Order: sequence, then C-alpha cells, then structure tokens
Amino acid sequence: MVRNKGARLASLAAVGVLAFGALAACGSSDSDGGSATGGTDSSSGGASGKVGVILPDSKSSVRWETQDRPNLEAAFKAAGLESIIQNAEGSPDAFGQLCDQMITEGVDVLIETDLDPDSGKACIDKAKNAGIAVIDYDRLTLGGGADYYVSFDNVKVGELQGQGLIDGLQAAGTKSGNIAFINGAATDNNATLFKQGYEQVIKDDGSYTVVGDQTGDWDPDTAGKVFDQFYAAHPDLVGLITANDGMAGGVIAREKAAGVEGTIPVTGQDATAEGLANVLQGYQFGTVFKDTSLEAKAASDLAIAIINGDDPSSIATGSVSDTELGVDVPSVLATPVWITADTVKDVVAAGQADAADICKGIEDLCSKYGVS
Repeated sequence: MVRNKGARLASLAAVGVLAFGALAACGSSDSDGGSATGGTDSSSGGASGKVGVILPDSKSSVRWETQDRPNLEAAFKAAGLESIIQNAEGSPDAFGQLCDQMITEGVDVLIETDLDPDSGKACIDKAKNAGIAVIDYDRLTLGGGADYYVSFDNVKVGELQGQGLIDGLQAAGTKSGNIAFINGAATDNNATLFKQGYEQVIKDDGSYTVVGDQTGDWDPDTAGKVFDQFYAAHPDLVGLITANDGMAGGVIAREKAAGVEGTIPVTGQDATAEGLANVLQGYQFGTVFKDTSLEAKAASDLAIAIINGDDPSSIATGSVSDTELGVDVPSVLATPVWITADTVKDVVAAGQADAADICKGIEDLCSKYGVS
C-alpha cells in the first residue's frame, strides 16, 4: 500500500555493491519540457504511487536528457509508478520551485540531482518536513541528509580515466611527459571523487608530471579556455584528463584551432555521441560508460520499497559517507566501464547510444570498429 504521507522511513546503513539490469522504453513528454508517465497498475512492478524527479541541467552533460530522462521514464513505467520528471536547467531558483511544485503535487518519493549543496539541501529539508523520502540521484548532496543515494562508484570512474590516459600514452610510446587535469565543478561532490581517483592513479604510476590542475566547471567553453592557458604555458603537453565528454569536446575544439588535435589526447565520461565519435577519431583515448539504466532501475526499486513500506536494505546494500554530516548514506553503486574505440559498439549494443548520431561524417571509422 502507499505509505502515509506523514511518515518517512529511517535511513538504513548497509555495505556492499549492487548493480541492476538495464531497461529500455520511453515515457511521454508534456508541453513545458518536463515529462509525466502514468501507470498505477501495480501488477507491472508491484507498486502504486507517485515519484518526482528533478534533473540539474542540460549544459553540464547531455546525458541528463538523452540518457537519464528516458531511462527513468522507462523504469517507472515498468514498475507501474506515476512520475513527474523536470529539469532545473542550471537555475537554483528553478530547482527550488520544482521542489515546491512536486511537494504540492503530493509525490511519495522525491529524487533529486542537485545543482549545488545549498539548493539541494533546501529541497531535502522541505521534502522531509512534508514526510517525503528523498533519494539523491547520481550526486550526493553533502550535508543534505537524503535517505538514500543511487550512483556509480565515482572514485572508480576517476581511476578508469587515469589508467585510460596512462594506457593510451604508453601504447603510443609516450612513456613520460607533462599532463594536466581539467576537473568538474568545485561544488559537485562527484567531481571531487573523480579527481581523487585519477590523481591517485597518476601519482602511483609516477611516469607523468602534472603541470596544470583547474576546474572546467562542467562547461565546454570554460574547459577550452583552460586548455588554452595550459598549452600556452606548456606546449609540450602529452595528454589531459578532462572529467567528462562535454569538456573534452571543448578542449578538442581548441586543439583543432591550434592544429594539435590528436597529439594531446584527452579522456572523458558519459559515453555521449560526441564523446564516442571523438574516441573513434583518436582525439580522445576513451570515455567512462555509466549505464544510466542501472541508476534508473535502482531508483525505481528503492521507490517501490519506500512506497510499499518494505525494508529497502536489500536494495541499498552499499554506503557512502556524507563527510559534512559524519554519517553513512545507504547507497546503490553501479560499476562504470572504460570504453575505447574497440568497445564503442558495446555502448550502442546496450541501447545507450545511437550509431547514427555517433557515425555522422565518420562512417568509415564506424565500419572499421563495427559500430552500427
């Protein structure tokens, strides 16, 4: 049965890691840029209730609209849950308004990906005061106090990026040299975890010297400008760790302007169509594939358990530390995968990228690597 609106499940600490199988389908969009999926047939997934989702933006990564939205819609539809999915489009004010709207509309569970800790925490506080359980999705709101957290092993994401850069450079015969980091936003806890991962891998290897370390703020143009600064100071750069595909694209654009594309390879994350195309062309050594259908399925399963009044500890078998509150947040952490030119086809096969989008203008490379 749907839980009492005035009740909230307590957080349950657990250990371990659990990944979920993928789903594929798509819900319907409404006229204001959000989406709503209907369905109260509990036989399809064992639940009847309403879930609200606030996505952060479209600028930091195209994944939020091209991957997360359809995967969340599919997961909720399969579970028989009604859902409201909206995007704050980078505005903390809009984020707060969407939070208020979903509370007013009586969601049973609120899922949020914060823009920054302050707006994220404000929403969590409002939801908890209304007796609504909160799931942090992809990003943990430090100090927020969400009931659950669904994401990937984000330190592992960074480790894959660091090792991917090393492996690519070694394979190209570049055994040492100067490299630089272009990190995600300073306000994003995930960016901190990514950097923790790749910084440690580079340090442990010891072959390369880090001569630049700045934020690109999840913005391609900013990342491109940071690259220009690095390259002006260190024209002997041999590689860059760029924290996601969008920023990698911004750097590659500036490399092309300087005529050095492919000679200073970068890394990425999110397995976007642009990123995968850059991997095939050799501008980018690889990208981290985070199958967002795993996150969506985990979020849906948690929502069902919460709505039905069941114990979610069999689902949230991991835990992540909220260092601001000094508590462990019950978590579901899926496993990321490093994608190179040889494995781009695997992302397409998983239904998380469209070959037509990747291969436009590089059909010969797609044929070479079996991307179709």
